[in-house]
Amino acid sequence: MKKIFLIAALATALIANAQVLEVASVEKIATPENLDAKVAGIAPDGSYLLITTGTNEGLQRFDMQTGETSVITTAAGAGYNAKITDDGKDVIYRETNYGSDRLRLQQLVRQTLATMKREVLVLPTRNLQGISVHRNTISVVNNRNIKRVAVNSSQKTEEMPVLSISNGQLMITRGGNTTQLSPNGTDKSYIWPSVSPDMKHITYYVAGEGCYVAGIDGSNPQYIARQCRAAKWLDDNTLVAMADRDNGEVVTESSIVVYTIDGRHQTLTDNSVIAMYPYASADGKRIVFSTDRGEAYMINVK
Repeated sequence: MKKIFLIAALATALIANAQVLEVASVEKIATPENLDAKVAGIAPDGSYLLITTGTNEGLQRFDMQTGETSVITTAAGAGYNAKITDDGKDVIYRETNYGSDRLRLQQLVRQTLATMKREVLVLPTRNLQGISVHRNTISVVNNRNIKRVAVNSSQKTEEMPVLSISNGQLMITRGGNTTQLSPNGTDKSYIWPSVSPDMKHITYYVAGEGCYVAGIDGSNPQYIARQCRAAKWLDDNTLVAMADRDNGEVVTESSIVVYTIDGRHQTLTDNSVIAMYPYASADGKRIVFSTDRGEAYMINVK
């Protein structure tokens, strides 16, 4: 069994304004050495990680108990916005290919980890947009149309809002209709959209400006911070993100930060590593992130 090592230098949270979380420890995870590896997700119960490459090629499952790694897929694009069902049994990912006209096509696949059974949810398309997984429902927006698939076929699916980006604009699909949201105006470019667990708020990043939070209908956009990138919801009121800086070519420093809707914020890692692209377990007790050296770390929250 591979060990998980405590990194004492990272264990003390650096607090700005007011403390948001109480950090128990920050640990380096003994993933296989690979300078091109990065974390692509964490199981809801924290039992395994999804690992991909810097170009999102392929997916591997890293077992946190045994330290064993197994290949899920080698497909191009699989690591981009991969999803895990709430029971942790299935992974949903893209497979990217190019047609005879050299245009990029993506199909969406659901794979059961225990049996490695594959199910194609969306055939190759140029318009695969938003993907959401919540409770028993996998929701996919393809060419502005919504498709819902039950995780457990014996239970009903639910309707839920799905965010997507189309030509740089923020879109939302609700009630079977896809409409433009773009709370900060259509002259802006949007990335990194996410719906809060209670489905009352959204977060997104406006290029050149920073991270915002708004109501689910795009109302009352609230500025969070410029250095709050690739934000994800830790809970209904808290975002976890990275604060990174570069020299125009490579990232020179980056830390993991948390922000609350009411304005509190806290830095969780120091400058001993370049910490990027965080993911949180469903209970908010574990935050995992990658470094520029292909390492993986986990922040344990009390």
